[in-house]
Amino acid sequence: MSVDEVLDHYGRGIELDRLASGYSRIEFARTKELLERFLPDAPASVLDVGGGPGAYAAWLAQRGYRVHLVDPVPLHVEQAAARGGFTAALGDARRLDEADSRYDAVLLLGPLYHLTERAQRIGALAEACRVVRPGGIVAAAAISRFASLLDGLKYARLRDPAFRAIVERDLADGQHRNPEHRPEWFTTAYFHRPEELAQELAEAGLTVEDTFGVEGPGWLLGQVWDDEEQRDSVLYAARAVERDPGLIGLSAHLLAVGRRPGAG
Repeated sequence: MSVDEVLDHYGRGIELDRLASGYSRIEFARTKELLERFLPDAPASVLDVGGGPGAYAAWLAQRGYRVHLVDPVPLHVEQAAARGGFTAALGDARRLDEADSRYDAVLLLGPLYHLTERAQRIGALAEACRVVRPGGIVAAAAISRFASLLDGLKYARLRDPAFRAIVERDLADGQHRNPEHRPEWFTTAYFHRPEELAQELAEAGLTVEDTFGVEGPGWLLGQVWDDEEQRDSVLYAARAVERDPGLIGLSAHLLAVGRRPGAG
């Protein structure tokens, strides 16, 4: 992982309002919907690892959960702390400064994107498994292996040879790089195949409950969120194929839910 590059990318503040704009609103709505199916009732304790500026932490705190957020980006921790309602601190998903079995649920809705080595990803998932109570859930997000290809098709970027080279590497080995350093082309990351994400949770010691496509095909349609009828159609389509093995990868993001073995 190129730590400096990733920190520079997020240090520009681009994450603060991302989930409230564009097709990222589909990601936000659907991720919350999926989490609601598995999270224990409030006031359960939730550790939001790599929680960024705190969009999910704030949502959970408003629902009565006891939330602590950790993130490696100082700006994110500052922005998250300013929201109020939960605590926030600098932290690394690979080495959590938390006691064993402390939390009822752990979220990793970003760290796996930037852990480009499989051993590091499994290590981060194992840390989440360590700090969640037996029977507690770990929800981990990943970027789909096909995200750049579909993004390039959506925004007519495939005509650019530099972007096409990025897509070709993404498809070959999942290793996403942005040598042009263009913010809209993301930063150093790893893009998962759906079955691979579930395998990594299992290898980290979690019992996999399920793997979902988050956005479904609707994120490719453009700015549809402000039209209520189109929004309902997008959400319907996402739910209809959220577990279909042949279509999960069509979503830009994946979400896998695992549970730490043991008594609840």
